Amino acid sequence: MLRLSSRYGGLALALGAAVAMAACKKNDSGAADTGMAATDTGTAAVADTGMAAAPAPAALSDANIVYILDNANKLDSAAGSIAATKGTAADVRDFGKRMERDHHALRKQGEDLAKKLKVTPEAPANDDSQASYDKTMSMLNGAAKGKDFDKAYIDNEVIYHKAVLQTATNAMNAAQNAELKNLIQKAAPAIQAHLDLAQSIQGKMK
Repeated sequence: MLRLSSRYGGLALALGAAVAMAACKKNDSGAADTGMAATDTGTAAVADTGMAAAPAPAALSDANIVYILDNANKLDSAAGSIAATKGTAADVRDFGKRMERDHHALRKQGEDLAKKLKVTPEAPANDDSQASYDKTMSMLNGAAKGKDFDKAYIDNEVIYHKAVLQTATNAMNAAQNAELKNLIQKAAPAIQAHLDLAQSIQGKMK
C-alpha cells in the first residue's frame, strides 16, 4: 500500500510548527492568542516539540511567511495535478483538479501581493521544504494507479489541510503587513472548504 503520510503531510506540519513558534513568542509578550486551536494531533505535537527544542526562536518576517505560504500552495497544486490524472475514483480526480486550480490561484495572489509590497520570499532558517516537495512528487509520480493511491492521497489531503489551516492562522498572527494579513484571512475559508470536501470523500472510502 502506498504510504504518504509522513512525507506529504510533513511540509505543512513543519511549516505550521515554524510559524507557531513565532506566534508563541508574540503571545509570550502579552498579546492575546486569537489563533485557531490545532486541528490535528500531529500538528500540535510537532509544534510543541519545535518550541521545546528552540526556546527563543526568531520571529518570522513577512518574507518568511510569503515563502512558507507559497511553498504550501505550490505543493498542493502539484499534488492535485498528479491526482487529477492518477486518481481512480471520479471524486478523487475532481478533487485533484480543484486543488490544482485553487492552490495555483492562491499562489498567484501571494506572488502578486509580494511584488506589490516589494517583498522577496525568504526561506526560514533550516528550511527543507524543497527536499520535502521533491520527495512527495517522487512518491506520487511513482505510485501505481488504483484504490490505494486514492485513499493515500485523500487521507493526506485531510492531514495537509488541517496543518495548512493552522499554518495560515499562525502566519496571520505573525504577519506585520496588513495586506498580507488580509490575504491570509481571505484564503482561510477556501482552505476550510477543501478540508470539508476531503473529509467527505474520505468518509465514503472503505
